[in-house]
Amino acid sequence: MAMLAVIRRMSTVVEEAPSLTKFSLHAPKCVEVEFANGNAFKFSAEFLRINSPAVDGKIRSIGGEKVISGRRHVGIMSAEPVGNYGVRLNFDDLHKTGIYSWDYFYHLGSKRFTLMRSYIKTLKKYGLSRDPRGRK
Repeated sequence: MAMLAVIRRMSTVVEEAPSLTKFSLHAPKCVEVEFANGNAFKFSAEFLRINSPAVDGKIRSIGGEKVISGRRHVGIMSAEPVGNYGVRLNFDDLHKTGIYSWDYFYHLGSKRFTLMRSYIKTLKKYGLSRDPRGRK
């Protein structure tokens, strides 16, 4: 009987993905999003570029890890709506194939500090930089 109560409690804890209430592009530097549950996130262009959901030819594969370096100064030129579930961001390094769903923005916002720390750690591991080649 106690196990059944635990299962019921666990099933009520799972939330639906929150709905997006606001999307703002502040070209070329950042994107801000707000969700119905009150969470709001501000993402730099660099952060969104390195976490692009698209497969991209500018990603280096090193030791099986996909690494994007040199994007500290990348900018977002525009955002195009994709259905009612996300946007395609067009970056000034000509990357434009990633579709960022509202759920993906929420995931990125929830994990932003861990993702950025991991990115910087990976760059250091391979002797790469957030800065473009020739700029440090």
